[in-house]
Amino acid sequence: MPSETLWEIAKAEVEKRSSNGSESDGVEIGEKSVFFIGSKNGGKTTIILRCLDRDEPPKPTLALEYTYGRKAKGHNIPKDIAHFWELGGGTSLLDLISVPITSDTLRTFSIVLVLDLSKPNDLWPTMENLLQATKSHVNKVIMKLGKKNSKASSEMRQKIWSNMQKDHPDREIIDPFPIPLVIIGSKYDIFQDFDSEKRKVICKTLRFVAHYYGASLMFTSKSEALLLKIRGVINQLAFGIDKSKSICVDQNKPLFITAGLDSLNQIGSPPVPDNDIGKLHARSPMELWKKVYERLFPPKNTNTLKDIKDPARDPQYAESEVDEMRIQKDQLQISTLTNLENTKIDAWCLSR
Repeated sequence: MPSETLWEIAKAEVEKRSSNGSESDGVEIGEKSVFFIGSKNGGKTTIILRCLDRDEPPKPTLALEYTYGRKAKGHNIPKDIAHFWELGGGTSLLDLISVPITSDTLRTFSIVLVLDLSKPNDLWPTMENLLQATKSHVNKVIMKLGKKNSKASSEMRQKIWSNMQKDHPDREIIDPFPIPLVIIGSKYDIFQDFDSEKRKVICKTLRFVAHYYGASLMFTSKSEALLLKIRGVINQLAFGIDKSKSICVDQNKPLFITAGLDSLNQIGSPPVPDNDIGKLHARSPMELWKKVYERLFPPKNTNTLKDIKDPARDPQYAESEVDEMRIQKDQLQISTLTNLENTKIDAWCLSR
């Protein structure tokens, strides 16, 4: 049988790529995006720097920050590119979630939610607000994408079930997040000294939330061994490296549960007496777990959970000359608006 010509090989490669949808739907090969959201001062920047092998001290994140990394696939092969986005300010800048997540980037996008385990009273509100805002925006983008490319939109909706086996007993109960999601509990070194009952409630609650959303869950700290495991998970999202199949569900150890490997049977029921469950009046499993969690860890005053909305007014970013010019600009705008209103009033009076 005659060997294939160079033209035949090239033609076969193009047809192969087209059948995979990599060219027909506009997805750029070897480019992925990872969006870090989560608790303020929760360690997001530290994790990103560790994944990129950058030996530099983390700096406070102002609003929305971007960096990237490259990874070689082989000799004379273009490097894969990973785009890393980080949302600062905890839950105070939810509007910025829409900036990096667009119909052009969505199909190669992943979310990493970093939660500060040392602040359990802030954990649920932070998690709930960020996931709801992100999910709402992603669903809007998927709908927009569906109007332009129904095939791509349909593939995305099917892909979210890829981590869950078809015969998994919880398939009819869970509601997978629309794009890949990893939940990381940071500052485990502080968390491990908590009372055992508190650790149990936090671990079981996060396991339920992660399983419900079809997400991976893992704990980390400054420990080099834990950071290496987290790095492996992030590299899987960013560069498509093989996913780890290891699992640890022992609440006395750092949790490490890959998406699809947990189950409601293993997690168990919410840690509350059976005769109290009916008194909670929950309308859904998620609401039930929330009520049980907040009985032990009531959220702080909502006003204290909201950080400064406008980073330009945050004292830690004060710049005397810039701030003075900003004040002058604000005063000028107020003066202009006042004059405009006075002009309208005068005009109205003359017309009477």
